[in-house]
Amino acid sequence: MRCLLSNALVLLAIAAASSVVLADTRLEGRIVDDHTGQPLPARLYIQGQDGAWHFAKSADPAGSAVEYKKTRGNDGKSVEMHTTLSAHPFVADLPPGTYTITIERGKEYLPLVKKLTVAERPLAESFKLRKFINLAEVGWYSGDTHVHRSLEELPNAQLADDLNVTFPLVYWVTEAYKSPLSSQKSAAGGAPDKLIELDATHVIWSRNTEYELFSVDGKPHTLGAVFLLNHRTPIDLGAPPVSEIARRARAEGAILELDKHNWPWSMAIAPVMKVDLFELANNHHWRTEFAFRTFGEAPPDWMHVDRDAAGMTELGWTQFGFENYYALLNCGLKMSPTGGTASGVHPVPLGWGRVYVHLDPGKPFSYEDWLAGLKAGRSFVTTGPLLLAQVDGQEAGHVFQLKAGATTKFRVHGRVISAQPLATIEIVEAGRVVRRLEAANHERAGGGYESVFDENVPVAGSTWLAVRCFEKTPEGRTRFAHSAPFFVESPGRPLRPRPEQAEYLLRRVQEQIERSQKILPAAAIDEYRQAAEFYRRAAGPAP
Repeated sequence: MRCLLSNALVLLAIAAASSVVLADTRLEGRIVDDHTGQPLPARLYIQGQDGAWHFAKSADPAGSAVEYKKTRGNDGKSVEMHTTLSAHPFVADLPPGTYTITIERGKEYLPLVKKLTVAERPLAESFKLRKFINLAEVGWYSGDTHVHRSLEELPNAQLADDLNVTFPLVYWVTEAYKSPLSSQKSAAGGAPDKLIELDATHVIWSRNTEYELFSVDGKPHTLGAVFLLNHRTPIDLGAPPVSEIARRARAEGAILELDKHNWPWSMAIAPVMKVDLFELANNHHWRTEFAFRTFGEAPPDWMHVDRDAAGMTELGWTQFGFENYYALLNCGLKMSPTGGTASGVHPVPLGWGRVYVHLDPGKPFSYEDWLAGLKAGRSFVTTGPLLLAQVDGQEAGHVFQLKAGATTKFRVHGRVISAQPLATIEIVEAGRVVRRLEAANHERAGGGYESVFDENVPVAGSTWLAVRCFEKTPEGRTRFAHSAPFFVESPGRPLRPRPEQAEYLLRRVQEQIERSQKILPAAAIDEYRQAAEFYRRAAGPAP
């Protein structure tokens, strides 16, 4: 009996010892610029060896820390778990163990990844971020035109990712015919009627509206999404129809942005609303795993987008956007590319896909100049590489005049700076790749890689030129950058869509007429018919 009791006590003691939970250990951290030593705002990831995510807090009462936790996809692989920090020290209380610390800041700093072992004693660490290119010095400033972060947390997140301009969609409606002012999706209290200046080069314009329509008369009937950016007063009109909304917004200085190209109504509203911006780096481009393999209208076979057994790959989704954009450009719709994330809804950091706009480097940053440059297409979009392209010394958006009957060569030149080696640089004319170049990937003294390109491209007739490049990460992910178009106009030789492009655009609209003609009002169906007629005219006379 005494032996049994002794054994039981031993087992209890072992069980008690195994259930002891060690106290958390405090990690104190500072994020600083590698060159200047100045503290930096940044985005911080802390992941334990067991896969669990941990979140930091600001160690300074004057500082701020915003936790971001989003998961999408049925397999649970598409996750975004980070803290954006102001330029102050941070603290994190962590169970003893091994952790991967990842710190990022926009596109101009090299990511920092560090393994850290936490024991029982507090740790104090300094994390140095290296800025490998300063684009503001040569006049380039970044923006995210598709934002769903609140006005309370946006300043923190915007500075952490070094975004110069953001457009939070404070007004957001998802039901047909309903005013954004009465939508439950719109922010309570609306938005201020003036520019919010975080500092001299980081600003927020908050009066922006998204129409993202999923229902008509209370029944499911998805239409799609379009944004009004930079309007002055709240827009109180429901949609569809959309023509009056576009007129009202433009009268207030707004620019219009097409959300994803394969929403049902996208190809109709592009010509009807005369949309200014095409979201080429869109809110399905994520830092984490790509998830939307079968979203929206399917790409036609002639686009040859990359697929696997699950549907479109990340590269395939990107190619689909490119091809749709090229078809619209070939119809004469001079839409400038832009970058937007929908951060706040999706598992993606603010500004992961972004647009850079070129300003006069001899002048101070100006929001008004930046907005004008965005609309004019003096820009490139990126999910990674930094693409600085010119044609004959001119910035993107420039319109060259070519004499009737003339043929000439244009010099397409520039450089790409990237944190990781590039795969290819490609020159596109009217939607076709006319040069595919192997990237040089010269290592830069300040970090990262640089690839220079300089090619002569013959042109005869009205057309457009653009440059794009692709970066493959060690994990096999695809990152890209794409310049806005450079346009060439030649009298008597108009730009026309290829037959397959014209057929695709017209079919997209006609399918929506058939789908919606018994559901939407006559005025809305008339707009679809206007779009169909636009594409017929763009295709030119029948052969």
